[in-house]
Formats: sequence, C-alpha cells, structure tokens
Amino acid sequence: IPKKKLFGAVCAVGIGGAFQYGYNLSIINAPTLHVHKFINETWYSRYNTQLDEGLLTLIWSVIASVFTIGGLFGTFIGGHAAVKLGRKKALLVNNVVAILAALFMGIAQPAGLFELLIVGRFLIGINAGVGMCVQPLYLGEIAPKKIRGLTSVGINIFLTVGILTGQIVGLREMLGGESSWSLLLSSCAIPALIQLLTLPCFPESPRYLLIDKKDEYRCQKALKSLYGSRHYQMEMDDIQKESRALNGEKQKTILELFFEQSVKWQLITIIVANIGQQLSGINAIYFYAVYVFKKAGIPSANIPYVTLGTGVCECITAMTCGLLIDRVGRRVLIIGGYSLMALFCILLTITLTFQDSYPWVPYFSMAAILTFILSFGLGPGGVTNTLTAELFTQSSRTGAYMIGGAVNWMSFFAIGMVFPFIVNGLNQYCFLFFLLTCIIIATFIYIIVPETKNKSFLDIKEDFQKLNYGHSYISSREVEDNSITQDDSM
Repeated sequence: IPKKKLFGAVCAVGIGGAFQYGYNLSIINAPTLHVHKFINETWYSRYNTQLDEGLLTLIWSVIASVFTIGGLFGTFIGGHAAVKLGRKKALLVNNVVAILAALFMGIAQPAGLFELLIVGRFLIGINAGVGMCVQPLYLGEIAPKKIRGLTSVGINIFLTVGILTGQIVGLREMLGGESSWSLLLSSCAIPALIQLLTLPCFPESPRYLLIDKKDEYRCQKALKSLYGSRHYQMEMDDIQKESRALNGEKQKTILELFFEQSVKWQLITIIVANIGQQLSGINAIYFYAVYVFKKAGIPSANIPYVTLGTGVCECITAMTCGLLIDRVGRRVLIIGGYSLMALFCILLTITLTFQDSYPWVPYFSMAAILTFILSFGLGPGGVTNTLTAELFTQSSRTGAYMIGGAVNWMSFFAIGMVFPFIVNGLNQYCFLFFLLTCIIIATFIYIIVPETKNKSFLDIKEDFQKLNYGHSYISSREVEDNSITQDDSM
C-alpha cells in the first residue's frame, strides 16, 4: 500500500490534535512564577492592596486546571461534531477555537486582565478535548488493519512530541522568560494554522462516508486517494461488509451504549483502561522527578533541562510502541507495560524510603523514574487509544470515544485535585496505591481483552459476544462450521 498519503494524513491530523493537547499540557508549567507576578500586579493596580497568598494560589489553580474542564466539554462537542460535520470538518472548525484561545491569552497581559487567561485556557481545553476525541476516530477509520495499530499509536507519538516541544519552547532562553510568557501561551495558534493549511489536502474518513453518509462514490474516491487505485479494493470490501452487517443502524448515543448488551464488556474495558492511564502513577512520577533530581545534587536552575530527558524518554517509547504494536500485538504491550510499572512502583517505594541513607540511592530513583516512564509509553500510553478505536463498530465508535474521553478527563481532573493530599498523607508510600492499580488493570486486560491484531472490527466484535451474552451465544463462525458439518454428513 502506498504509505506517503496515509503518513501525510496522520501528520496533518496529529499536529492539531494530540500534538496540540500535549503542547498545552506542557507549556503551562514554565511561566508559573511570571503569571503569579502578573496576577499580583494586576490585583494591586485595581484595588491598591496586596493579593492574599491563598487567593493567588486559587486563581493560579483555576488557570491551570480549567484546561481539564474545557477538555471534558470538548469531548462531548467533538463526538457530536464528528457525526454532524464529519471527522475532517470537525477538526478544521476546531482550529478556530485554538486561534481564539491564543488571542485571549496573548492579550491578557497588555490588557491587564488575568481573567482572559482563564477564558483562553478553557477554550484551548475545549480544542484539546475535541482533538483527542475526533483524531483517533479519523485515524482508526482510515488505516488498513495491518497497520491500524501503528496509525493509532501516531496519537501517542504526537502527544509526546507535543509535550517535549512545550518543554523546549518553555525554557527561559526560548519563550519562558518574563517578557515573553504571553507569547508562549498564545503560541498554540501555530499548530492550529498548520492544520488549517494541511488537512484540506486529505480526504474525509472513508468509513464515515459509506456507513454514515451512504456515499459510496466519495468513499471509493477517498480510499483511492489514501491507498492508490491498485490497493484500495480490499479495504472497500471490508467497509462494505461492515456496512451490510450494521444494516443501516444509526449512531448510538452515550445513553444507548450503556444499555446495549452487545458492547457491555467493550465499554467496561475502555472505562477501566482510561481510568488506569490516569491512576497508574504517571502523574506522581513527574511530581517526584523534581524532588529526586534535587536529591541527586542537580541545581534547581538546571532541573528544567534534566526534565527534558523524561520528555525524550516518552517520545522514544511512543515510537517504539508504534513499531512493535502490529508485530507483537496489543495484549503483550499493555499487560507488559502495566506489569513493569508495578515492579518499578516497588523499587521507587524502596529507593525513596532510603533516599537520604546513601549518596548513590537518588541515582537509582532517577533510573526507576525513567524506566517507569518508558514502561508507560510502551504499554498503557500507546495502546489505550488503539483499543478504543478497535473494540467498536462504526455505529458505536463515536459514543465510545466520548465515554472514554470523558472518563480520561474526569480521572485527570480528579487525580490533579486529590494527588497532593495522597502525597502529603502517604509520602513515597503513595506508589503502593499505584502498584495495586497497575496489577488490577494488567489482570483485567489479561482475563477479558482478546488480541485484536490483524482482525477486522466485525471479528473483534464477535470475539466479545461470548462475554456479552454468556456461553449460550453461538458465533457466526460456529454457525458456518455446523452448516458445513451437516452438508458433509448428507
């Protein structure tokens, strides 16, 4: 299959989706002190009094965390937009939201209105929510099954590259200085403009065109554009087969999915997998990274540069996961990833407990942190989105992404609110809680989730039906085998 067009589509979608999400997740850390100063000065110029320290912390927390609330709204907006406008048009319109967000954050300092930062962060959160809902939908639907895993992992590659780019651009030598922080926050307009220029060169999702819009001509044209006129037919046959099996079934709403017996265990799987991503301890790792780096003797001024190493680690593992996922399968990577993370939770608990006992212990802690990040990127970070794309057929997939995305954003928000209290209460023993989470998720995936590598969406749905309906369920393959046996006996 000609891969240039497909690769181009992955890049055009990724730059305004997962890259934008990772970038805006990352850049907010660099200007913390400068934004604090700006809020203080603004408050003083308005009321001629000093701002209370507690209120300053609250305002900053709102600026940082309103991103997740916007993301939650964006997930639902993205799901509906993907059905009404189509995957491609929803992504294009979404860039207008990013440009508006950039405008609000860019004029906040000159206008002397810190409230505009809250509005801007909320809007860029909506943009990220829409992008993280619609991008995997589009990529999961345009990719042939042989490289569907690699294409879906493209989401995680762009996310990690976005985080790393944000870390680099946020350095004080770049845009992280006192005079340039508003430019840093408004730089989210650049990925949006790149997507607006590049995405129109690529077609709409062929699956959406045929199954949802009943437009066989445009579907065929889109497939030829992506795969070439000599290689598109196999994928066309697969889409037509799924269309016939769905038999005009309409898109299911979120509420309908929760009461739909045929997707019960698929839905439980993506809810567990998305909660697992956030409760695995990856956020705790970043929190403790700064503490461990200081203990290892790295000066505070140099820690942002050392932190870049964690970003590089994530990029390397995302790319490695992309190369491995269609060879070794989804189960091996996600179960192996969670198992390794559980092991490094034990090591971190031990090394952090004896952090001050010996001068060499912090270096073991640093190694455990980096390998934990590698394990996360290789397994849960890379495979979770792929599972959501693969476990559902066309009529259920959009609703499933809305549910998975909502669970992810709510877990992200919850861990952000609760995590400081967990750390204060348990200190390094908080990793025992994450150890338990990793073991539970790995066991659940091992027992429940079948391998989806090289299978069509209909085959994967068939694999789940025994779980959904019990042992009385007779699969279409068993029906065929029985009919063949009866024909032979006659």
